[in-house]
Amino acid sequence: MSEDLLTAFESCRIRNEDFHHSDHVRIAFLYLSRFTPLEAMRRFSEALKNFAIQNGKPERYHETVTWAFVLLIRERIARGFLQNGRCPNWEEFAADNPDLLNWKDNILKKYYREETLASDLARKTFVLPDRIAQS
Repeated sequence: MSEDLLTAFESCRIRNEDFHHSDHVRIAFLYLSRFTPLEAMRRFSEALKNFAIQNGKPERYHETVTWAFVLLIRERIARGFLQNGRCPNWEEFAADNPDLLNWKDNILKKYYREETLASDLARKTFVLPDRIAQS
């Protein structure tokens, strides 16, 4: 199923209206499970840009949101490895990280001001967090 999902995503066979935030997280997780972090970031970013273009919405790609989520997912995978001595599978990861799957009240609000994420700069290039995270 994982390979089918990646193939469908990379070939833009998933309809935009059927591709939700949790699907973004799962695909980033799959890339991070297969590639080094930098290669996963590159591949996911390129595929997501292409997906947005193919769906007629190139303006929907947001580099800061994309990279921030990939980095958070990578950190959580590493924490899972340290705790369990192995990388989690998707089901374990999703169960342990529901905060990453919630788009409406997403975790980036802890790290970024709303106006920062709404900026053209943040959309086009990765911007470092500008809010102190509250634990």
